[in-house]
Amino acid sequence: MKATFDQVSYQCSKIVTESYSTSFALATRMLSTSIRADIYNIYGFVRFADEIVDTFHDFEKEILFDRFVESFENAIADKISLNPILNSFQQTYHRYNIPYELVEAFLKSMRMDLYKSVYRTEQEYRDYIYGSADVVGLMCLKVFVKGDERKYEALKESAMALGSAFQKVNFLRDLKADFEGLNRSYFPNTNLMELDEKSKNRIVNEIKADFKLGYSGIIRLPNDAKFGVYTAYKYYHKLLNKLQNTPPLEIKTARIRVPDYQKFGVLARSYVKCKLNMV
Repeated sequence: MKATFDQVSYQCSKIVTESYSTSFALATRMLSTSIRADIYNIYGFVRFADEIVDTFHDFEKEILFDRFVESFENAIADKISLNPILNSFQQTYHRYNIPYELVEAFLKSMRMDLYKSVYRTEQEYRDYIYGSADVVGLMCLKVFVKGDERKYEALKESAMALGSAFQKVNFLRDLKADFEGLNRSYFPNTNLMELDEKSKNRIVNEIKADFKLGYSGIIRLPNDAKFGVYTAYKYYHKLLNKLQNTPPLEIKTARIRVPDYQKFGVLARSYVKCKLNMV
């Protein structure tokens, strides 16, 4: 039965989320059951594309990526795919009328990771962030507002800012892996070999500005989405604070993490604030 296959596809997207990101999976579980599956579906899609360009070093990554994009195009045209991740994503894509240009921009940024390693100008940096993070925030926003175009337009700017903040925190946290393992440098006008406190604080302040704008949208989200998104916001904000208090040399040589017990502390405090309508 098609319904059984669709359920298997959804379970695959959920497994991908829980396997690759415990923090995102935790936040997603705080969403209403009416939208939770669709966020798993979006994450599974973006994670697979990211894995191709970031980790499949022993394979022809460009060929694999081209096949993935072709399979995605077929999935949205046919409204089915034998790739369970694409099958679940196409359902969410059609259910909420996610604009094609959002997915196109995301795939463009992922393709850039196949050949581009240094972002020297602010425009290159902004373009990459838009495609790799902002549009993912907008895809999720489509789900959060359940297709309400008025709410979508009102929250669009803040959703993009929150997506940017999450991505930039990841960049700063993964500085060592990106630079040494993938030879990538995303932050323009920053010599990562000589990262100092001044350069680090400039990046941190940029992220804080994104978080401020992102929070202005969180407080206006529907209740079905607010708790989960606020939990993710608080987790990444805590990670940013930890990075701010970490010497640049340590950031360059180790991956900074938030321990699991602190993640659950963030969850508990977020729950209380949301229940008391303090968000």
